[in-house]
Amino acid sequence: MDQAIDTFYLDENNIFFGELKIASEGLFYFTHGYENQYLYLQPNDSLLLRLNTWDFDESLVFSGKGADRNNVLIDCFLEDEKDAIDTYEFNKLPPKKFKEKYDSLLKDKLFFYEEYIKSHPEESKEYQKVLKVALTYPLYARLEKYPILYAKYSDSDNIPKLEESFYDYRNYVKIDDNSLIYYPPYSKFVRNQLYNKTYSLGHSPLKKIYPPKFTTDLLTIISKKVSNEDVKNTFLKQTIISHFFNKSSCSLNTEPFDTFLNLSTDKEDKLLINNIINDTKSIHLNSKLMDFSVNDYLHTPRSIHDLVGGKNAFLFFWSPEYVSESYLVSRINFLSNTYQNIIFIPIKIDGIKTERIEKLDIKSQFYLADDSAANDFLTSKMPRSILVNKNGRVINGYASISSPNLVEYLENLNKIK
Repeated sequence: MDQAIDTFYLDENNIFFGELKIASEGLFYFTHGYENQYLYLQPNDSLLLRLNTWDFDESLVFSGKGADRNNVLIDCFLEDEKDAIDTYEFNKLPPKKFKEKYDSLLKDKLFFYEEYIKSHPEESKEYQKVLKVALTYPLYARLEKYPILYAKYSDSDNIPKLEESFYDYRNYVKIDDNSLIYYPPYSKFVRNQLYNKTYSLGHSPLKKIYPPKFTTDLLTIISKKVSNEDVKNTFLKQTIISHFFNKSSCSLNTEPFDTFLNLSTDKEDKLLINNIINDTKSIHLNSKLMDFSVNDYLHTPRSIHDLVGGKNAFLFFWSPEYVSESYLVSRINFLSNTYQNIIFIPIKIDGIKTERIEKLDIKSQFYLADDSAANDFLTSKMPRSILVNKNGRVINGYASISSPNLVEYLENLNKIK
């Protein structure tokens, strides 16, 4: 349930060893750096795992007591990745042909499941359920997403009409199994179905951003369909934040945020969202960027006006809690090379702020001191990008560095000489 149990450290030979005290069987996951993978543990298992961290999932192999069931789950994961690529073109097929393709795939998966259970009669009912989810729910997730992808590729640009039998599997699958809600094959299916049900209310397929009414309807459906309070709150928070960051602009429609605040029961989540709302209101489109200080890595305060003056600038305020250094290096380097008429300035706002990123030019990196006025519009501590033209005016006050909708703003800013 997304709670850390223990940490094992590598020794001088890059080996780790440890014992977990678990009272009951179930799904667990382990992380190494920014990689993670799932495994199924039962009391008294004795597992040896081997992997190459440069080729994490593909190299992972288990041996020992409990190995078979975990090797099968890894195989399911890798096979699903391959299926996702091999079958993507299916989304261009009309509904009947598409369903025939997936019914054939589902038949193969279920045959494999039955053969495995026959040859491993000792497996528990709990594990059998997980294995079936690992094999079949990725297919159900794609069936749920099909109408939107078909509309994207079809000439009509409309969601296709589907026979009732298209969703027959909904009669015997649950979207509210708390024991599986953090397992990716299951959670992705649940999320896709919630989005699909929202589209079925009459929303048109979306091109770039989610309209406020769509977000509001989706939040309402989540609240109705997901009964577990913690899971419901998690889905509500992920939805409101992801839709806001995808939009990637400082304009704010209050309806989705008001709906979230009414539906969520998590006080910390509501505080975070209120902070985002207030942060958004602090900087306005076309306004002159306020002056504030940032510290360079000689620990000298610098005026942001002096750093930006006369240049098009992209200010990226970031925290290691939400952005990995490897992603930041890759993204900043790509953007700098693509938009050479813009200066890109990463500013660390949280974590150990005095630790710089080794793979970025030290002269272009900064951090916020606790007394910087910029902290007033960064109360959520979530990543925030501000785009400023050479005249010091804000052309986007709350962009997301990872949103596809950022491109238009960067292209326009880059044209300003």
